[in-house]
Amino acid sequence: MPGPDSYEAAGELLRALSAPLRIRIVTELAGGPRCVHELVEMLGAPQPLVSQHLRVLRGAGVVRGARRGREIAYTLIDEHVAHIVADAVSHVGEDR
Repeated sequence: MPGPDSYEAAGELLRALSAPLRIRIVTELAGGPRCVHELVEMLGAPQPLVSQHLRVLRGAGVVRGARRGREIAYTLIDEHVAHIVADAVSHVGEDR
């Protein structure tokens, strides 16, 4: 049986995924590394907003950034998160 710390960590993860834009970011990163400007273009969201959401995801241990010249490419730390998001999106789509 998981300990109390596991439930706390799961709650933190779910809070980090609670914003629709962060769910979309995770979905895009499931396809591979992306720089902020690529995410901005794909999502049609302003750069400061995308950067803010990436900070939240990075703080929650969902994504990490690796420098590519002058840019930072973001990737998912754990592919399980992509599956959680895909399952959640699929689940709500079944009910509609």
